[in-house]
Amino acid sequence: QVQLVESGGGLVQAGGSLRLSCVASGSIFSIKAMGWYRQAPGKERDLVALITISTSTIYADSVKGRFIISFDIAKMTLYLQMHSLKPEDTGMYYCAAATGATDAERYWGQGTQVTVSS
Repeated sequence: QVQLVESGGGLVQAGGSLRLSCVASGSIFSIKAMGWYRQAPGKERDLVALITISTSTIYADSVKGRFIISFDIAKMTLYLQMHSLKPEDTGMYYCAAATGATDAERYWGQGTQVTVSS
């Protein structure tokens, strides 16, 4: 089991920046990848950014060049630094950790709300 707790969301004006944090605990040494997902009202939860244990990263096209995902192993904390925020970045941001390839091996945080005003 992996427990994840996010923080850092809030209200920001378009063009602003925010940094999201996600602290991992539990069976952390079984984690193979961690990521941030976003769910806007009435829409599906989509991948925003992913980082693997080999530190490879993947970004959604909509956030490339604006968001940076990173992981501090000493603090067991995943970050998402968001710059040049747009109203369409608004949504609930969820931290996820994968210990395997199946849905049963994916763990989720409770989410943190990001609202970008125009």
